[in-house]
Order: sequence, then structure tokens, then C-alpha cells
Amino acid sequence: MGALEFTFGTILLSSLLIVVKAEVYIVTVEGEPVISYKGGVNGFEATAVESDEKIDTTSELVTSYAEHLERKHDMLLGMLFDRGTYQKLYSYRHLINGFAVHISPEQVEILRRAPGVKSVERDWKVKRLTTHTPQFLGLPTGVWPTGGGHDKAGEDIVIGFVDSGIYPHHPSFSSHTEPYGPLPKYRGKCEVDSDSKRSFCNGKIIGAQHFAKAAIAAGAFNPSVDFASPLDGDGHGSHTAAIAAGNNGIPVRMHGHEFGKASGMAPRARVAVYKALYRLFGGFVADVVAAIDQAVYDGVDILSLSVGPNSPPTSIRSTFLNPFDATLLSAVKAGVFVAQAAGNGGPFPKTLVSYSPWITSVVAAIDDRRYKNHLMLGNGKILPGIGLSPSTQPNRTFTLVAANDVLLDSSVMKYSPSDCQRPEVLNKNLVQGNILLCGYSFNFVTGTASIKKVSETAKSLGAIGFVLAVENVSPGTKFDPVPVGVPGVLITDVSKSMDLIDYYNVSTTRDWTGRVKSFKAIGSIGDGLMPILHKSAPQVALFSARGPNIKDFSFQEADLLKPDILAPGSLIWAAWSPNGTDEPNYVGEGFAMMSGTSMAAPHIAGIAALVKQKHPHWSPASIKSALMTTSTKLDRAGRPLQAQQYSETEAMKLVTATPFDYGSGHVNPRAALDPGLVFDAGYNDYLGFLCTTPGIDIHEIKNYTNSPCNYSMGHPSNLNSPSITVAHLVRTQTVTRTVTNVAQQETYVITTRMDPSVALEASPPAMTIRPGASRKFTVTLTVRSVTGTYGFGEVLMKGSRGHKVRIPVAAMGYRR
Repeated sequence: MGALEFTFGTILLSSLLIVVKAEVYIVTVEGEPVISYKGGVNGFEATAVESDEKIDTTSELVTSYAEHLERKHDMLLGMLFDRGTYQKLYSYRHLINGFAVHISPEQVEILRRAPGVKSVERDWKVKRLTTHTPQFLGLPTGVWPTGGGHDKAGEDIVIGFVDSGIYPHHPSFSSHTEPYGPLPKYRGKCEVDSDSKRSFCNGKIIGAQHFAKAAIAAGAFNPSVDFASPLDGDGHGSHTAAIAAGNNGIPVRMHGHEFGKASGMAPRARVAVYKALYRLFGGFVADVVAAIDQAVYDGVDILSLSVGPNSPPTSIRSTFLNPFDATLLSAVKAGVFVAQAAGNGGPFPKTLVSYSPWITSVVAAIDDRRYKNHLMLGNGKILPGIGLSPSTQPNRTFTLVAANDVLLDSSVMKYSPSDCQRPEVLNKNLVQGNILLCGYSFNFVTGTASIKKVSETAKSLGAIGFVLAVENVSPGTKFDPVPVGVPGVLITDVSKSMDLIDYYNVSTTRDWTGRVKSFKAIGSIGDGLMPILHKSAPQVALFSARGPNIKDFSFQEADLLKPDILAPGSLIWAAWSPNGTDEPNYVGEGFAMMSGTSMAAPHIAGIAALVKQKHPHWSPASIKSALMTTSTKLDRAGRPLQAQQYSETEAMKLVTATPFDYGSGHVNPRAALDPGLVFDAGYNDYLGFLCTTPGIDIHEIKNYTNSPCNYSMGHPSNLNSPSITVAHLVRTQTVTRTVTNVAQQETYVITTRMDPSVALEASPPAMTIRPGASRKFTVTLTVRSVTGTYGFGEVLMKGSRGHKVRIPVAAMGYRR
């Protein structure tokens, strides 16, 4: 008897040890998930689609194949392990084929060796993801090591941010890791916090000033919310500064989950803050110009501008000549590289708000990380959605209750209770332990309602989770996943919301007054914390502004390509100010995940800092050229870049992108450090461009530049930019470019490619260039057919030492 007791105790102890050591693993197995299954399994037809956005997860084909995959997952685990020794948390069937399982280290080794298992990854959810863009751009392995590693990347380069200020206490801006020495070349001031009497600077933050005189004069400034200091009043400024120059390896934690480690593009660069934007009203150009002026004076190397005039002054015709652009022309003249957000008016043409050749105009890409989630209904339907949340308990369903059916008092209907912003109007006894159904009203679009508040409502009422259903959608409405602490999902597809409502109504019994007698609809919410990494990246984001560029405000097209370059700008994790209200879903948080060309511009500012660090004497035009000529027009799968666009039904579709969507292409930081050749230009070249552009008044040029028009380049297309645009090509036109060799002696072969409507020819076909030398070449464009649309192409220069220099070409033929 004692021996039996001892054996039983040993078994109990060993099983306890297994439980203690068990961890969650993500397992992928052979076989295609729904999204890419092209057929081949007996009894199951293909479910693959061109774009995962359009997958119909409620179709019989998809449902049956998904169930087949789940059965295979269960069979594999059942064959390997005894029931009760493992816990399968979920099956991944639609976007990856695999499962999450809670198992011991011993079981992991068995699973690794099992036939059909492709990978077994521990704790995948805390893999290094964010700001995931350093990894996506190849900085840790391909760029930072060349400058001495991340702890030296951007050393002694100062990036100026004209934005909404900074939250200086954020770990992204801490100077505790390795102290910063003095930087004599920078002479900016550091304001002192009037409350704490502490300086806003700490060595990492090297300058901090605010500009509000125009705002105060206009009566728009409210010191209680706008802060008469560099303190960030809305979060935007902290976010952009962290993207460009935030410290490396900062854990992004929210609601008990770590979404990865954040890092700026140039994590050792210094941050100089010029606050000129404010929480409630944005900013005034007068304050912005003052801030730029001060920044250049102080000695910043790079300017990051996620700001542009809302609308041009009526007195100014040219897009290139206004106080804002003219100030930036002077900044470039002073050797400062300027990255500016190109605007969020896409996907429509001529929506750019960054026009001038001396500015690097940045548009936004979607990178390879996507967050998805789903709601599984009791009738077997799976409704896809988004929601950065944990799942409901595995293998369990919960009752669904709609907010309108659990009101404490019908008189509260005046509060629009269906959007779940006010927990006090809902009956906790009916909500507790259930999934709360809410409606996505127009209040969410205006910002008076937030997903964060829905989550707080659900939590305070004891709900298991929540569902937000979008019943109608305005064109251009953008849905981003929001991190929440309770299970939650946003159903963005109106037809899927209708499926949910139909199921709920059929399952819910009511009396003759409409009051619910019993809630019978059930469901479960998936795990939205796991990102999916796509090869169909980068893509041009739907909201990103598009060319062609315009030279005046009657929308006449310019002989200058804009945008210049594409960089990540969608769902970017970075620092946030706890005071920030710019985004209601992140009020009080230390991090936020934001989208916009505002997020793309600091990516380029930070990468420009890395180029500047390696080549300290390069002009802004040379840095811009290096970024543009080495960029890529292909996505991760080697296909031409695609752009998100509206279909005829106002749904989102993908089309082949053009230079009006992406400029020269998506930034490639590693290649930009060693471009081979650069297209250099300076103040006089930009002046020549202005003086040669038809329609610009020479007196206006003199007013803004204090320079006479005594130099002409024949045609604005002759500006030595790393792109060629001829908006009105009549018969034949020849443009000239000059390249400077910034590497060793190399022989370049020049080839051209162009749409059939325009013939493109370069001369000479080849040239050898010594180190530091410059050589001219010409490109001749000839109209072949008048199509009424632009033709696109490129000039490619291939070097004998492996350098590739590519410049985009856009032209519209008018007469043959």
C-alpha cells in the first residue's frame, strides 16, 4: 500500500512539474491555409483568392476546408500525446495553417520531430515586431552594423521635429542607457517646465522650444490643454520623434501584452523639438515658419515635418512659392535635409500637399504586418474582423447580448446607447458573463466615441468581451485595429455585420412588446494579438496622397515628379504622450499604433540621418538622390508594387502602382548608404527651376528668394533631380542630367524602358566615371501616340562594380 502511495505521489509530482514548465507554442504544419489553398485535397475545392481582403469565410467551401484543417490539427495532437497532457488553444486555418498549444518542453521536442510539422515557435506573440519597421527595412542587420551598431546609429546627427512637442519622460527618449556628450555644433535652447522646474532636455533631447505667438494672437491657444511649453499636448509629436530617433529595444506594453520592441530608425540620433502644433486647432503657418527658421539656425541636420499648410493663401498662385516652401528652400540652402509628409488625401490624383523640388515628399506604405481577428457564431459562420485583443476562453461559446436589449430604462435611448460608451445605462446583470454587441455609429468617425471606451464599458459590466458591428460605412472610412484588454472584435464588412444581426434576431425570442424573453445567440472571439507577416508588402496605403504634382492652384501639372519616395506609414507602433487626445483610443497610454504619411516622413528623416552619418559632407540633394535612386519598385514576393485604390463599388482593391503613387519606389536603407552615383543640386538649381517654370511671376520669385532670375535651364524638366517628368510633351524633348560618382571608378551602361506611347532614348549608352567626377548624359522623349494619359518608364544605369541607379520617368504626349 505504501509503495502504491509513493508511485501515485511520484506521478502527481511529475505531472505538476509538466504543468509548471508548460508554455504556449505556435505550430505551423504542412498544407495550405484557406487563403492560399488552390485545390488538390480529395473532396475539397480551392479556396484561394487574389487578395485576402476579399475572402468569403462564410462560404461552404471555406468552412468545410477550414474544418478539415482543424480536424487534422486535432488528429496530430491526439496521435502524439495523451488527452489532458496538452491544451490546444486555437486552430489557425484561414491565414496560416497551424495551431497554438500549451505543452511541456518534452512534448515540444516530440512535436518538432513529428512528420508534417513545419515549425514550433515559443511565445511568438512577443517576437520583435515593433516598431516592426526597422526589421522590415533591414536596419539591424544591413545598416546599423556599418555605423557601429544600434548604439551608434545616428550618433551626433540632430533631427529637428516641427510638431506637437514631446513627452520627455518616455523611455524612447531616455538618456540613461549610455550618456550623451556635448554637441557644440548644435546651439538650440532648452525650455524649463514651469511646474517641475526641470529642463525638457536630457542629452538625448538636445533642444526643446515652443512657438505659439500666432496661435495666441488668433485667440486659439488654451494654455490648460495646449501647454505653453514643449510638452506634447496630443501625442503626435512624441510618436513622430520616436519613429525617427527613439531609443532601441523599448518594450511596447499595453493591457498586459508586449507587442514587440520599439526603435527609431536612427536610435542614437539627437532629438530637437520645435513645438508649433497644438491639440485643438493644429497650428498656424507663422508659428511653423518660425519653428523651421529657429531649427535651421540652431543647427539641425535633418528636419522632419509631418505638417503642411491646410490650404494655400488666395494671394499666391504658385505651389512652390509661399512662406512655408520658401523657408524650406532656405533650410536646404543651409544644408538641412527636409522630409515632409505628402498628405493623406489619397487615393485620388493631385492630392499631394508637398510640392517643391527641394523637399523630400514622403508617401505611406503598408508594411508586412497585419492584424486580423474573427467572431465565430453558433451557426458555424466565421465573421472576419479586426481587434488587437486576447480571445475568449478556448473551446467555449458565450451568449451574445445587444446593448439595446439590456437597457436599464428605455428613456436612455437619447444617449445612443448602442455604441456602448455609457456603462451606467446598461443592465450589468444581463451583460455579466456574456459578449456585448455594440453598433459602430458615426460618433466613432467624429471621435466622440472610441473602441477604448467600448472595452472599458464591457469590462466594467463584467462582459466576457464585445463585438462592434459596422452597419453602414462612409467612403474613405479607415478602420485600424485598436489594442484592448478584453476580447473584442470590430466587424468592418457591412455584409458580415448583417449576418451577425440576422443570426442574433433569429436566435432571440421576444414578447409582443419587443422585450427579450431569452438570449440564445452564442459566439466566441478569436485571438487578435498574433500578427500575420505578408509577402504582399509593401503596398501604397489607400489614404496616401497621389500625384501628379501641380505647379499652381488651378491644378496645372508641374514638370516635376511628386511624391519622391515611399516609406512605412500604416499601423506604426511608437511612443505616445499620456496627455494625448489626438487619438481617443490611446488616451492615457504610453504607446499608440498610428497610420498616416505623418508616420512615413520620420522614417525617411531617420534613414537620412544614417546616410548623413556615413557621408557627413553630402548635400541634402545628394542624400535625397541616394534614397530615391536605390529604392525598390518590387514587393517582398518580387512582384511590382501595388497600390490600394477604390473599386467602382467603393470597396478597396489593389492596382499596379505608378510613380504618382510611390515616387521612385519604396526606401531601401542599406542600398542608400552606397548609391554609386548621385544627382546633386543646390540653391541656384532650384532658383533656375522656378525661373524656368511657365506661369511663375519673376517678381514673386524675387519677393520670396531675394534673388533675380538671371539663370534659366531652358525647361523645368532639366532640373538635376533623380526623376524626369514632362507634363506636356510636344513631339520631341531632350533633357539633361549630371551624375557625380561617390564611389570608386566605375563604368555604367545606360538603358531605358518606357510605355509604348512615348519613346525614350539615353545618350551616351555607356560612360566611365572616376571617383568624385561628374558626367552629363541626355534623355530624349518622343511622342509616339497621343493617349491623353501619362506614360511611365525609367532610366537604368548599371555599374561594372554592381551599383544600380534608377530614375523614374513620367510624360504625357500632346502632339506628335
